[in-house]
Amino acid sequence: MHLIVTGGCGFIGSNFVRLILSERSDWRITNVDKLTYAGNPANLADLASNPRYRFVHADICDKAKMAEVFADKPDAVVHFAAESHVDRSITGPEIFVQTNVMGTQILLEFAREFKLRRFLHVSTDEVYGSLGPTGYFTETTPYAPNSPYSASKAGSDLLVRAYHHTFGMDTVITNCSNNYGPYQYPEKLIPLLITNLMDGLQIPIYGDGQNVRDWLQVEDHCRGILLALEKGKAGETYNIGGNNEWKNIDIAREILRLLGKDESSIRYVPDRLGHDRRYAIDASKIRRELGWEPKHRFETGLPLTVEWYKTHESWWRPLKKS
Repeated sequence: MHLIVTGGCGFIGSNFVRLILSERSDWRITNVDKLTYAGNPANLADLASNPRYRFVHADICDKAKMAEVFADKPDAVVHFAAESHVDRSITGPEIFVQTNVMGTQILLEFAREFKLRRFLHVSTDEVYGSLGPTGYFTETTPYAPNSPYSASKAGSDLLVRAYHHTFGMDTVITNCSNNYGPYQYPEKLIPLLITNLMDGLQIPIYGDGQNVRDWLQVEDHCRGILLALEKGKAGETYNIGGNNEWKNIDIAREILRLLGKDESSIRYVPDRLGHDRRYAIDASKIRRELGWEPKHRFETGLPLTVEWYKTHESWWRPLKKS
């Protein structure tokens, strides 16, 4: 199997590349990444000499470069590349539409032209909008995105769906809950809290801190993507979630405890515009149909993540300065 992995230098993409090269000895990967601020070549620097790994520095919106990449006759695409930070989408929505919508359409068209076996599109639970205190997102939950980021991801999901139904392409969509783990860019909640506290800084918490997210360890997510790639049914969507809901303020308190800090380090800040109150995924479909089960419990996964950031200062410290 020859995979094109887009956005493979990002957080989830780099963990997926590592998983594939570790567990699929006859697969090779072409990693296409624009190396925006969140695409870090250091995430995969140790793989540079691996004969089954090739890096291409390119924008997925660059049709000429994508034509060259697809001419190498890949079997499938696993599409991670996206602008993904909600706050940045509020201050600058245009690049989110360009990358997430137009970039996805360009990839779909090349995949159709070169008759790839499968196009797997990695998306988010944020396309479903916000939940009240009860209930869960399922694969049939209507889309109701509330930020420019989630709207752009919803648009890309719908394009993938349309290419399956209109052109008969073999496509699969995965929608995941919030990820945590190694190599996550330090603007995201968990690494931001960890690295701020390591530097003796206060940690910002939006609003009243009662927003709820469903947390999924990144390796568990990547294993779900791999199952969907290998065993998923064409045209289907699979939600991948941790069944692990935490309020933001409780995440903060747990990280404070792990780092030996007290709540004087918390700084409440004005709430994000359009901040969704709660996300929670029902992952029963991928469990039932593909046999996926998460291996990491949050009670052990979070301390391991804190320890990773403590022992990898040389990785995250340059990113905090940029």
